[in-house]
Amino acid sequence: MLPMPRAARIVLLAAVALVTLSAPSRTLAGAVIDGPATRDGLLVYTVTSALQKGPCAVEVLRPDTVDPKKRYPVLYVLPVAPGTGGRWGSGIVEARRTNVHNRFGLFCVAPAFGDWPWYADHPTDPALQQERYLLEVVLPLVEARHPVLRQPGGRLLVGFSKSGWGAWSLVLRHPDVFGRAAAWDAPLMEQTPDRFNMASVFGTQANFERYRITDLLQRRADLLCAGPPRLVLAGHGNFAAHTEQMHRRLDALRIPHRYDNRTRRTHDWHSGWFAETVRYLTEARGEHQP
Repeated sequence: MLPMPRAARIVLLAAVALVTLSAPSRTLAGAVIDGPATRDGLLVYTVTSALQKGPCAVEVLRPDTVDPKKRYPVLYVLPVAPGTGGRWGSGIVEARRTNVHNRFGLFCVAPAFGDWPWYADHPTDPALQQERYLLEVVLPLVEARHPVLRQPGGRLLVGFSKSGWGAWSLVLRHPDVFGRAAAWDAPLMEQTPDRFNMASVFGTQANFERYRITDLLQRRADLLCAGPPRLVLAGHGNFAAHTEQMHRRLDALRIPHRYDNRTRRTHDWHSGWFAETVRYLTEARGEHQP
């Protein structure tokens, strides 16, 4: 058999690579990844993982112009309800509507979950591991397939209500992974998992205490006091008392934070709080990396 000319070998290798990249399913961190498909300006991956019950979407909103030589920060837009969308709207839709991906030069990522997202791992149910799923599947997926920063200063979190709690618990439990977190209208002062579908995710009081925001702040106070603000506390709809009490708690611990509780808005993604909160979050991005 005659040797293949070099040019033909290059074409063949390129074709093989293209087939590989366009394969319908790929594995990552023990999960099966399908896609991405394109929908309404988003890239949508479908992820099947033993850490979640059933397939879950991961929606990615890219800047309109992406420089392949540059790495971009990622804003994780954490959902409030299972799946995508729901009665409180869609965070990634609001990100696209307010153009934060272009205004601030961000990749925006919305990971869906199979259960009410409190961003915790259930103590006994192996298919209800929300924190592990985000850390072990979603982050590696995003960072393997997109030109994004892979350090704390490049991983930002934003949420409200349940996902505001989740944003803060994630940055407080994993300050070596995430750089900054913003919570809007979240029940941050909760002390027992007895409302808002908490019990179904936390399982027990003992497990809840691993994620309780007031305790995490106490434990992380020295770290949080050592640099620029890593926490944004931005306004209210249903949880004015929680927001005000948390602000006082942070002041008492001398933890620097960005606080703005001037305006009451409707408790959903689309009531006008989102873009301003993202602006607060990105003001000091990259300045403090533990």
